[in-house]
Amino acid sequence: MHYAWIIAFTGTLVLVLTQGFGRMSYAVILPSMKKGLMLTYTQAGLIGTANFVGYLILAVIGGIIAVRFGSKRTIFISLIVMGITLFLTGLSDSFTFAFVMRFITGMGNGGAVVPMMALTASWFAQKKRGLASGILTAGTGIGLTFTGLALPFLIGKFGEQGWRYAWFTLGTIVFFFSFLCNAFLKDDPSEKGLSMYGGEERVATCKHSTIFSLWGDVVREKEVWKLGFVYFMFGFSYIIFMTFFVAYLTHEVGLPPQKAGNIFALLGLFSIGSGIIWGWLSDILGRRMGLFLSYITLSIPCVILILSRDTIAFYASSIIFGISLSSVATIMAAAAGDVTGKRLAPATLGFVTLLFGIGQSISPAVAGWIKDITGTFIGSFALSASASIIGALSSLMLKRG
Repeated sequence: MHYAWIIAFTGTLVLVLTQGFGRMSYAVILPSMKKGLMLTYTQAGLIGTANFVGYLILAVIGGIIAVRFGSKRTIFISLIVMGITLFLTGLSDSFTFAFVMRFITGMGNGGAVVPMMALTASWFAQKKRGLASGILTAGTGIGLTFTGLALPFLIGKFGEQGWRYAWFTLGTIVFFFSFLCNAFLKDDPSEKGLSMYGGEERVATCKHSTIFSLWGDVVREKEVWKLGFVYFMFGFSYIIFMTFFVAYLTHEVGLPPQKAGNIFALLGLFSIGSGIIWGWLSDILGRRMGLFLSYITLSIPCVILILSRDTIAFYASSIIFGISLSSVATIMAAAAGDVTGKRLAPATLGFVTLLFGIGQSISPAVAGWIKDITGTFIGSFALSASASIIGALSSLMLKRG
């Protein structure tokens, strides 16, 4: 077996730790954490925003750092930071402390995810890159399934302080598994005496190796800016559903936390193969059409929640969202390598993630504010669906392929 597949499956573990545990777990912990710290929904949304702002900063810088100093080292240090700050989040006694911890966790998240996703461009040729990116994003679904099933049980076992033990558990797991990831990751096939899986291809080069010249090589590509706008709409739309879905089921609909957690876990279960399916489709249909179809699918779950409060609708919404959760991120990781080649792929993905991060930094606070002033999440879900439709239409401006 080519070592590229070891890289891909190690990347799956990295995304379990970063996306599943570091980012998405907040949706499950939020209801009990909100009660424990006596937060408003606006404050709860701002804590989510803090995480995404941190992600934004290191997603951009982390891509450049990975180009300069290697993806492996960048990913390892970022995972260590995540493990420590996830644990410390459990010690929060105020909105401010929780805000800061989630901000730093977000920085670690961005510093690990972007270099890991871009690493596929070093190990897989273009015709295999979509599938490889999809294998990585299966980690998000695995992490979501674990958090949806395990965290409500853990929170319930420890009562009012259960949310603290949830953070302690996640932080400990991320810290120790970061060493396993570091043992298997390699920056380039040459380190194993191999060539790129699927055949070698032209490598984008730059005359200088300073941060500014690397950045300049990326931003001069018009297609990169188009990708960035498309990714912005994904960041703005999907995170509203992810942040407030469990809170909607428990606080507005009145479902027991365990049942809401099970529905959320179902989302994670169906998202495990999401990236693989969408990455494979984008290899066949092209990145442009793959993105268009993924956005259309992403809009459906929010429309379902707006139109129905039946239990079947909640399950349907969860399943459809899970199927499409990793779609845009998977295709975007492959597209970054397509546009600028394997050397600049981390910096390219970091740059488009800048706009993605802006989108997901703004929307949780806006959605939380809409809930506070209207008393319902319906307006928030309508905003998410609208952003997905705009994302679908903007995908059509990308070049074919």
